[in-house]
Amino acid sequence: MTNPISDLRDSACVFAIGANTTSAHPVIWMQIYQSLPKGGKLIVANPRHVRMCDYADIWLRNKPGTDVPLLMGMARVIRDEGLLDRAFIEERCEEFEAFSKSLDDFDLDTVERITGVPKDKVAAAARMYAANSPAAIIYAMGVTQSSHGTDNVLAIANLAMITGNIGKASAGVNPLRGQNNVQGACDMGALPNVYPAYQPVTDAAVRDKYEKAWGAKLSEKPGLTLTEIFDSAGSGKVKAIYLVGENPVLSDPNASHIVEAIKKLDFFVVQDIFMTETAQLADVVLPGASFAEKDGTFTNTERRVQMVRKAIEPVGDAHPDWWITSEIARRMGAKGFDYAEPRQIFDEMRSLAPSYRGITYDRIAEAGLQWPCPTEDHPGTPVLHKGAFVRGKGKFSPLRYIAPMEMPTEEYPFILTNERSLYQYHTGTMTRKVAGLNTLKGEEEVQLHPADAARLGIADGEMVRLVSRRGTVSARARTSNNSPQGVACVSFHFSEAPTNRLTNAALDPVAKIPELKVCAVRIEKVAA
Repeated sequence: MTNPISDLRDSACVFAIGANTTSAHPVIWMQIYQSLPKGGKLIVANPRHVRMCDYADIWLRNKPGTDVPLLMGMARVIRDEGLLDRAFIEERCEEFEAFSKSLDDFDLDTVERITGVPKDKVAAAARMYAANSPAAIIYAMGVTQSSHGTDNVLAIANLAMITGNIGKASAGVNPLRGQNNVQGACDMGALPNVYPAYQPVTDAAVRDKYEKAWGAKLSEKPGLTLTEIFDSAGSGKVKAIYLVGENPVLSDPNASHIVEAIKKLDFFVVQDIFMTETAQLADVVLPGASFAEKDGTFTNTERRVQMVRKAIEPVGDAHPDWWITSEIARRMGAKGFDYAEPRQIFDEMRSLAPSYRGITYDRIAEAGLQWPCPTEDHPGTPVLHKGAFVRGKGKFSPLRYIAPMEMPTEEYPFILTNERSLYQYHTGTMTRKVAGLNTLKGEEEVQLHPADAARLGIADGEMVRLVSRRGTVSARARTSNNSPQGVACVSFHFSEAPTNRLTNAALDPVAKIPELKVCAVRIEKVAA
């Protein structure tokens, strides 16, 4: 996030796109909710009706996979009606002319045809966002889990820059992370193309720094993303995988392919706190410790580095993840893994990562700090890009509309999308151990528009079969106006109905994120 979560309570306008914040990020939703009595405006862009829509001044019900034309259409209205921040654009941005020319392809008639959103609503949303400053944009996996997710994010950045809503309080571009330490994992280099603090592996000077610190020769070539790793396992190029804290048998697209890829490995190790569906396929399972059983830090979605303190001793044979990994390395003969406590690891990391250099355990003992924090007397950085962008000038991006990789056909006439439940989390590894949560949400449900259900002869509560080009899953039908006609919706929390057997592993060419949010299916009634 470019801005703190608390900023949202003072935003004059919040534009939420591809985010079911009331269910997936309820604490953040409460910050947004506090802005509404003060006159704050709320715009929601989502193909489905989520609870946040009930509070929205404008709900843009765009078709799945049409975020770019929606956002570019809004930007065109802002340009054509003179609502743009010319001073901000001239002083702080570049490539505006090329971007402006690309807007010519997104007249409102074209935008309405592609997105399904009435053009007057698109124009009204553009005016509301531009006229109410500071305005914040929040987005989540409805934007990024797409074969053109990078374009979606660039379109969001374009909208923020054209209105000058970046680099100031209660504004900005704010991605909502899906898990508690995803931001921290990325910060620490758990990406195939960067070292900690997003230092490129292709940069010879950066690589030399890490080679000297770690006493090892490092490759100048970026590695593989998660989806690419399993593709390579399936083709025999990857022989072994050491997997920590993930459950791809339920969470990854085309999940049957994941299972087959794992079976082709020579050696598979899983480290987790429960025996997940993925761990059941492992040659070796290593028992990790939960958050309550270890010390360390997490970095949350607003870039805040926070202390985690051990409340209880690890149960049974469990150990902290850092200890297990260090012990494996030591027993394989590696040097430099003789850590006695996580503070030593953190101090090594911050010595090599400029944005973390000023953050110490002592400084975050009471409250966290937001990076970048380059020195120990630096207060941290709540708002990014104040005065200037990190790259110098903000770069506008000309864009074009690219349809999802898989659209409805006669054989597969429905779009399948997915959402999160308020009552279950991710693949249910933890939450499905809680009886009360299972009472509230205990099985997979397929949400269908009543007209679609009636046409297929499906009654509310009946079992149906979802069939895609990759697999078949059965679940209970629930008729609801939350889904538009032609769109079915599921979650992916339930191993009994592993819905990611259906989804498409087509990748965004830049970010390599799969298109989990849109695939084509047919729906069949299951005989009693």
